[in-house]
Amino acid sequence: MKKKLVLVLASIFVLSTAFMLAAAGEGQKGSQPSRNRPRANQGHIPPAPAARSNPHEARQPEHMPTGHVNDTPHVNHNQWFGHEAPNDQRFHLDHPYMNGHFAHVGPSFRYSVLRVDLNLHRFWLAGGFFFDVAAWDWPFCLDWCWDCGDDFVIYEDTDHIGWYLLYNIHTGIYVHVLYMGM
Repeated sequence: MKKKLVLVLASIFVLSTAFMLAAAGEGQKGSQPSRNRPRANQGHIPPAPAARSNPHEARQPEHMPTGHVNDTPHVNHNQWFGHEAPNDQRFHLDHPYMNGHFAHVGPSFRYSVLRVDLNLHRFWLAGGFFFDVAAWDWPFCLDWCWDCGDDFVIYEDTDHIGWYLLYNIHTGIYVHVLYMGM
């Protein structure tokens, strides 16, 4: 009888300890997203950029209240600034989506970069998907913390068919990328 009582009490102790440890782990998981909350764009992930109807429309800079002009590719107040004109020849692809179409785009999908090759301007996401950053955009993202967690969102570039936009949720800057497959 004493052995059964000790066994029951030990089981209760083990289960309650496991429950408390699981609850503590849940609390840590809950704090994880707050660490990766977007810092740019007033703390929000922006909606996809709208396609422009005028192919000759120039790059739109952000005019700051201080009188300064910010012409870099970035998002502020859900508005996409610094995006090149739709007819910019650097974005012409003879075979758009040559390596397939990357389907998991938009604000509902956040990604961690698993690996980056700084020399080739290339990065890999979970599942083996990899992208090349446009050479002319590389200076905008060279100093990004590529391996810090779920920090990136990918959008289809509505102005440049076959290209995607990689948006950094912490800096608010975006760059053009090509999907290279898996």
